[in-house]
Amino acid sequence: MVTVEEVLADRAIVAYLNRLVGEEGIELLRRFPKEGEFSDEDLAAETGINLNSVRHTLYTLYEKRLAEYRRIKNNETGWLTYLWQIRVDNIHATIIEDMKMILEKLRIREKYEEENDFYKCSECHAILTFNRVMDAEFTCPECGGPIEHYDNSPILNALKRRIDLIQQSIAQE
Repeated sequence: MVTVEEVLADRAIVAYLNRLVGEEGIELLRRFPKEGEFSDEDLAAETGINLNSVRHTLYTLYEKRLAEYRRIKNNETGWLTYLWQIRVDNIHATIIEDMKMILEKLRIREKYEEENDFYKCSECHAILTFNRVMDAEFTCPECGGPIEHYDNSPILNALKRRIDLIQQSIAQE
């Protein structure tokens, strides 16, 4: 089983978590008690992290299957208490899942870049597709300025490189 300490020792995983939950979220993971289940109020009190930040972090981690909770009901008040625990053993699967989602978005963008011819306004620098420029009679529909052909090959090459890198990373797992 993967521990929080092992996860936080990996700079790439810490960078992922930082984008996901921020510095306070990472600090909550560092200070999260090693054993047991804890309410958000208990975690805020024990770690000194703002209760709203604790809740935000826990719910974000829960959405990524990196935290789970058990709900208990107080029979006298009817209030529900959520007892949380961290599940970092899912971190690699979560990152791969996110990478696959990003890969799909990059492939859609790559297809768009491949299937369109682009033009750029020399005044306002708007980048437009051939169809939009043709409808505007080859003047900029934004400012009326002159239009020139735009070479999108650097963007397309960057997309292809990024897609290849992500595919290689996914294949290694």
